[in-house]
Parts: sequence; C-alpha cells; structure tokens
Amino acid sequence: MNFGFNRKIWLVALGAVASSMLGALGGCAAGNGSFARMVGLGDFAGLPPESGREMERFNAALRHGAGDSDESRATAHFADVFKRVRASYVREVRDSELVDAAIRGLEEQRSSSPRRDPSHLVEAGLRTMIASLDPHSAYLNADEYRDSFVSTRSEFGGIGIEVNAEDGLVKVIAPIEDTPAYRAGLKTGDLITHVDGEPIKGKGLIYAVNKMRGPPGSELRLTLVRGGATFEARLTRAVIKVRSVRWEIIDDIGYVRVVRFIEKADDNLEQAVAEVSKRLGGRLRGIVLDLRNNPGGLLDQSVTMADSFLESGTIVTVKGRRGAGRIYEASSGDIARGVPMVVLVNGGSASAAEIVAAALQHNGRAVVMGTQTFGKGSVQTVVPLPQEGAIRLTTALYYAPSGEAIQARGVEPNIELIETAVSAEAEKGKPAADGAAEKRRREADLPGAIPAVGAGFARRHGTVPDSRCRPAGEKEDRQVGCAVELLQAGSAGKFLAAVGAQPAM
Repeated sequence: MNFGFNRKIWLVALGAVASSMLGALGGCAAGNGSFARMVGLGDFAGLPPESGREMERFNAALRHGAGDSDESRATAHFADVFKRVRASYVREVRDSELVDAAIRGLEEQRSSSPRRDPSHLVEAGLRTMIASLDPHSAYLNADEYRDSFVSTRSEFGGIGIEVNAEDGLVKVIAPIEDTPAYRAGLKTGDLITHVDGEPIKGKGLIYAVNKMRGPPGSELRLTLVRGGATFEARLTRAVIKVRSVRWEIIDDIGYVRVVRFIEKADDNLEQAVAEVSKRLGGRLRGIVLDLRNNPGGLLDQSVTMADSFLESGTIVTVKGRRGAGRIYEASSGDIARGVPMVVLVNGGSASAAEIVAAALQHNGRAVVMGTQTFGKGSVQTVVPLPQEGAIRLTTALYYAPSGEAIQARGVEPNIELIETAVSAEAEKGKPAADGAAEKRRREADLPGAIPAVGAGFARRHGTVPDSRCRPAGEKEDRQVGCAVELLQAGSAGKFLAAVGAQPAM
C-alpha cells in the first residue's frame, strides 16, 4: 500500500507537465509590439491579445523603475511565471488582477530599497503577484526553492514550528512536540510580530522563516501576540528531529499519535500498530489515532496512512480548475485487522490530517472526535522555473469521499469535544491539546483564502465537555480519555449515554 513517491521527483515531474501544457495553449500572438520585441516571440506565443497588453503594462512599469538597465532577461522571467499561473492555477484570475498585484510589488520595492536592477524588481513583483492568489501560493527564489524540501525531512535545523502567513504577520499553526518552540510554550494561533527585535510585518513568510533559522545552539528572540497581549519568547535553535509517530498502551487501547506527515511516517505508523498488537495480542480493544495539531505534509503519506486501515473505498479525490482529477482508492489490507478506531482532531488538524480523518470517517472505519478541523483543502504544486527558483502554486482542491470539498470547511467530527479542563501539560506551562479551540482562526478566516465550494453535510451525533471524561495516557489528556471511554463503551451511542451528553438533533 506504499505508493513509494519521491517528493522531489514528483514535484519536478509536475513542473515538467505544466511546462508542456504551456506550449499547447491556444491564442493569438502579436509579433510587432514593443513587448514582443523585448522578450521574444517565444515568450509571447500562446497568449490572447488582451493578455499581451497586460504584460506590456507590466513591462512599462518595470522600465520606469529600472531606468536604463537591460531588463529583457527579467521580463522573460516574469512572462514565464505569468503564463504558468494562467495555465495551472486552481481557478481563473483576470490578467489585470495579476498585473496590478505585480506592479504593486514593483512600487513597494522601489519605495523601500535603493536596488533598481530589473531582476530584483521582477522578483518583488512576482512575490506580490503570487501571494495575492491565496495564503499558500508563493514565489521561491533559488535559495528558498532549495530550502522548501526541508520541512518534509525527519531531521532539520530550527526551532520546530509550523507557520503560515496572516495579515502580514506569521501565525503559529502548531509547535512540533519536544522542540524548542514546544518547550517555550508557543501555541496554535500565536502571531509572531518581531524576530530578534526586527519587525516582520509585510516582509513575507519566507523572509521570516529564514530569519528564524540558524545554527544549532544560537539564540533567538521572538515577539508574539496571544489574545491581544504581547509577550517575548527566548529560544535556542536546535537540530529538529521529528519523531513523526508516537504510541503507548492505555488499558486495552492502543494510542497512536501522528505528529506530521513526513517521509516514512507510514512505515512508522505500521511499526507502532504492530508493536501495540504484539503487546496486547487478543486483548486489543481499539485504537485511538491522534491527529490533533497535525499541520499535514505529504499527500502520498496521507493516502498511504488512510489506506493502511481500509480494505476498500475512496480515500480522496484531487480536482483541478478544469475538473480533471485523480481519485485515490484503497487497496485491501487493514493493519489493525478491523478493531474499532477513534480519530482525534481539532482546529490545528490540517491538509493531510484532514484527508485521513475524512477517509476513515466516510468509509465507516472510525468515529471522529474533537472540533472542526482547519479546512486547508488545497493542493500546492512546486513548479521549477527555467531561469531560477520556482513557484508554489495552488493547482487543485481535495474532496472527501462524500464529494464534499475540504477547503475552507474542514472535517466535522461525529462527536464534538468541548475543552473545559486544564490538562496536566498546561499546568506545567506546555501547550494544551486544543487551547482556545473555538477562538482560533481557521482557513476560511485567512485573508485571500479560497472559499468553500458545494454543500456540507452534518455528521455530529452529540457534544461532550471533556471534563466528563477521565484523564488518560502519559500526558493525562481528557480528550484522549474520551476516545478511550468510547472504545471501551463499544459504540458512540453508549458512550454518549454514559457521559450524560445530549445527542445532536
């Protein structure tokens, strides 16, 4: 059931496909305009006249900013990216909107930096243009493209934090367990405003991430905002070794936590379930799969992980702008041999985590407990560029087996857990399982987020304050306790009755 995808090869292959598509685009080329003379007929070919006029508008703005410099190479670079966005972005965007954003980037660069060389100006224009599409699309220069593979490895340098851009700042999606960020008490929803005293507002996510990286052992000072209050955190950078899967045995239940969907996470999951089964043997009553605060990761890992527990059925469908898509189906072979399962999720469960939760829920393999997930249901393709760098472009949306789009909607739990108790971990100054879950912002709240499409379906059986469940596991977590009690009760209905919860109407 392991598809064995190599992420680098897969992404480069997708870039090659995108490049071949560009050559097949229809339309008229104007061979006599100033733009065509500057960047060459090959850069202008395949575009309708109105697109050419918009690109000439950008070229005029670039000439104004670059002075007497030769901007032909930089303009050709812009033309290549412009065509790729027109061909492959998940939804159609007006050419004028793209160019407006690019010119805005040029003007901001001219006002903030004395550098006027065309390549630097075009990079600024491309950053603003791609960032205007949605919160997850971005332009990557050569160094950033190289570093883009770091987050999927099991070991890398940094402070151990998953972040996203929000309102010009950097928002913490989730700290990685047992890392400097986790030990410093950073929580989901925190906003980073300064790095080592330097304000980062408006400078871009990648700039901020690079500022937070550094040699292991070096110190870092972050200024953050949480609930309207500003505070500082001092951290020491370290080599981050991501242990993607953790497990323990609670009574007759196997507890398995997946931290991130990185390389070999599926193998680690299989080893964890095998060890739990070996320890408990025929006494294994159920498995809790904990995906809370899991920010996602590799698509192939999520598909393989869902497939690991399914004998058949659809896992996820990926659809692009033109409706063409790929359906991922499960193959036979359940590593848990059909024992009942509960999947724990919260507002920090995103992307690949949502794929697994929706697949197991829809196929009747697991009861999903917790709170509504983040709703990051879009696919980003990293497309290498001929001159340098790459673009990370949203090219498709994920659809649950039910046909519902996950984007900006998320996965609704079968049983909602309301956090009412302070966990033992929180008392020690560490992040709670889902602190302030109802206050945290989700994908739909991000500026520029792609809106939800289609209808959603209610699946909630009931709502339970987690204070009605006993703390369970090494971290004395009440939500884990609720999952364990449901499995020991034998059904969702019996669990709801036992804790005195009102079923959903």
